Amino acid sequence: MARGAGVAAVSLLSLERVQARLSKAVVLDGVSLSVAAGEVVALCGPNGAGKSSAIRVAAGLLATTGGQIRLGGADIVDLSHRQRAQRFAYLPQERRIAWNLPAVEVAALGAPFLSGADALARARAALDEVGAGHLADRGVAEMSGGERARVLLARALVVDAPLLLADEPIAGLDPDSQRLVLERLRARADDGAGVLVSLHDLTLAATVADRIVVLDRGRVVADAPPIQALSPAVLREVFGLDGAWIEGPDGPLLAARRAQ
Repeated sequence: MARGAGVAAVSLLSLERVQARLSKAVVLDGVSLSVAAGEVVALCGPNGAGKSSAIRVAAGLLATTGGQIRLGGADIVDLSHRQRAQRFAYLPQERRIAWNLPAVEVAALGAPFLSGADALARARAALDEVGAGHLADRGVAEMSGGERARVLLARALVVDAPLLLADEPIAGLDPDSQRLVLERLRARADDGAGVLVSLHDLTLAATVADRIVVLDRGRVVADAPPIQALSPAVLREVFGLDGAWIEGPDGPLLAARRAQ
């Protein structure tokens, strides 16, 4: 997947020394990271590292106990709900949809500020973009998990915001669907958007991302281009792997085994 080029590095999101808790547990401990226009930033780390929490605080869905979050240069606390909705789209990890609405109506929910006809037109275009145009009039309760994942991705794309936050968007998908999702996220960045995405598959993360932010126990361990961020030392210390990177036809491949 090709990297974006020629896009001005406009900061769309910055977390500065952010702290957050879930109940009494510290889930983010002084996390700082940024996402610029035209780049994909992947959050990687073991389970419980703070990846979903970082995305949720960026979306204003998890209260912070310290630090600052800025969207397009503005402090998130100074933005109205409408202003936030115009600055980012959020693709949650949870794929449950409460009502058996047609896919096109679910996707159109991503454009609440457009007229009904315009929102539906944009929804159909987004469904076509993710290879789900044939599902437009089918109820989402009648779909497989992978099909619903495409519909929800279409809803996030319909927002057409400068920033896209995606929490484990390829979890549980077959390889073809995983590639499609990541290709669409990469395409959005190549068109000038910024993307923050949490991923478990380190090879796919290295293939799609411009930078990888490695989290461990709520702290940033590395923030660099993929191969630098996922160095042998980080692979061993954070992921418990002995690994090496091999250059493949479509990008780097990780050859790894559990560290002894």
